[in-house]
Amino acid sequence: MAQARGNTRQRIQDVALELFAEQGYEKTSLREIAERLDVTKAALYYHFKTKEDIIIGIFQDLARPIDELVAWAGEQPRTLETKKEILRRYHSALTDAAPLFRFMHENQATVRDLSIGLTFKERFIALNEFIQEPDAPMKDKVRAVSAIFALHAGTFFMQNVEGDPEEKQEAVLGVALDLIEQAEQAS
Repeated sequence: MAQARGNTRQRIQDVALELFAEQGYEKTSLREIAERLDVTKAALYYHFKTKEDIIIGIFQDLARPIDELVAWAGEQPRTLETKKEILRRYHSALTDAAPLFRFMHENQATVRDLSIGLTFKERFIALNEFIQEPDAPMKDKVRAVSAIFALHAGTFFMQNVEGDPEEKQEAVLGVALDLIEQAEQAS
């Protein structure tokens, strides 16, 4: 029964995110989500009371790997290999969470009003601290920050660049890894 509930919850989140992308967060109602799922509004309420609850649930599910990465990174030595692994794992988490981040990008005003915006920023800052040396020259600090931004840009903006999706993702990760190597070599 718990698995069925989990699957229903996941279906609700997936459909809601689709509708939010199609119509916008503000213009999507819980009734429309229930209709798309072919369930009653009461069945939807069993899992989520509000649209914000749905988005928070999606965010928590997709942010969990990033939280695990932050915890893992905090226990690792500050080596180039650790920093590269942080970038690889973050890239994977961003790729998996692309639909949510697309929603966040397209609905920035709404996200600012929800409780999820700040917590994502905090995760980003924590990861940045693990790949950036505190005493590094400013140019190398910029390279470290740019490595993370390269992953973000790759998740969002490379979809508008022609080419094989897998090749684009490999290139994005390659650029991020190059930047962190340059930052380490210069320091």
